[in-house]
Amino acid sequence: MQLFMKQQTAPAANPVGDHKVTAATGKKTASLSNSLPNLPWKTLFAITFGFCGVNMAFSLQSSQMSRIFQTIGADPNSLGFFFILPPLAGLLVQPLVGKYSDRTWNRFGRRMPYLLFSAPVAALVMILLPNAGSFGFGYGSMAALLFGAIAIAFMDLSSNICMQPFRMIIGDMVNESQKDKAWSWQQAFSNLGGVLATLLPFVLTFFGVANVAKKGVVPLSVRLAFYIGAAILLGISAYTIHTVKEYDPETFAMYHHIDPESHKNTKPIWQLIKEAPKALWEVAVVQMFAWIGIQYMWTYTTGAIAQNVWNTTNATSAGYQAAGNWYGILTFVQSMAAVLYGFLVLSHTNPFKRKFWYRFGIGSFAVGLIWVFFIHNQYLLILPFILIGIGFFTVHVEPFNIFTSSLDGSNEGSYIGIFNGTICLPQIIASVASFFVFKLVGKSMPGMMLVAGISMLIAVLTISVIKQDKPQKDLSDDAA
Repeated sequence: MQLFMKQQTAPAANPVGDHKVTAATGKKTASLSNSLPNLPWKTLFAITFGFCGVNMAFSLQSSQMSRIFQTIGADPNSLGFFFILPPLAGLLVQPLVGKYSDRTWNRFGRRMPYLLFSAPVAALVMILLPNAGSFGFGYGSMAALLFGAIAIAFMDLSSNICMQPFRMIIGDMVNESQKDKAWSWQQAFSNLGGVLATLLPFVLTFFGVANVAKKGVVPLSVRLAFYIGAAILLGISAYTIHTVKEYDPETFAMYHHIDPESHKNTKPIWQLIKEAPKALWEVAVVQMFAWIGIQYMWTYTTGAIAQNVWNTTNATSAGYQAAGNWYGILTFVQSMAAVLYGFLVLSHTNPFKRKFWYRFGIGSFAVGLIWVFFIHNQYLLILPFILIGIGFFTVHVEPFNIFTSSLDGSNEGSYIGIFNGTICLPQIIASVASFFVFKLVGKSMPGMMLVAGISMLIAVLTISVIKQDKPQKDLSDDAA
């Protein structure tokens, strides 16, 4: 009863908005069981939906960045340089956001203050980035490329800060029995954001917006897509900040069975890495090869499609711009396949079979990437991108399921930030290696897709090194 009364006098402990986790719900609640509650679907929605807006920024960037930089005059052999910047930003920023948000509690919450700051900055840079060729710097000039590089660096810094609160709040508020569903929902909404983002240039072109521009200038269809994406990012972030009410320090400590003062004495990041659960290192092996493949897919898909289907490598040609738009459609197919797979399959899987679904998803990814190398018909490309969608969804869900199950609630944000290094570091390695690998395959962008698929096959084999894959014992008394 003492615990119950304490919870009733702590309004800030309500999980989301005006939702109250009390005995009035008809269930045993966390306030009675001294453990994380089973959250209703409305609460899970509010926690996970925000990723839709964040991924609009990342999807526009990943699907259009190669096109933007080649349009303003970047050498295809130098694309790896520009693609180093996003993962480098994530590698540096996300552990710091995790560390300092673990220590932050104010009237806006613990994680939400970082979203309140970063969302407007990300939106502003989304407006600036596609205008890298619109300020009279000149085609291929160092000024234009430098402006684009700085814009993409700031975009990734702010987008990474936006991303972290949504990931960390799952660890803060979701119990083990609902974790698979929460990560799946978050990634499904992320893919919906990707659908909106990558479809925009094609739809705008269909309605008559110019898809070509003078040499060195990014087409209006792409620029408008970024403007719309920025507005949606701001709107959804504002909804999340308004809706989500995080647990106060005492309630959080009670639910996670830790010292309420532990957040005031966080350990240095280097010490946390030294003491990290084995699951971090085991999953990191798989992540290395999976994200090398993803990085090459992001960097070279537009060029591979242009070369295989439109028979051009000229970034200023109408054929290349058409390939860029078609890649947006294929990313839409990829995202829709991911959403359906996530809602219908992965969110309902047995937590004790995570390794099986991890293998299945990455195996599908490998087959899809290799298949792209052989296809010269734009419509046949739909089939491998369905497989790529399944794989892409899996890579964003199962590693977090496996790793976060090894955490106990203490330093949760720091560890999720550190875990992001297993995503960012492979991308940096892949980008640096691309200067050599691209020449090795005869400067063939389709050839780089084959390299990506082979790397993904290696990732499938390395899943066998994961041993720490059992979910925690569910702490919720009313777990399903």
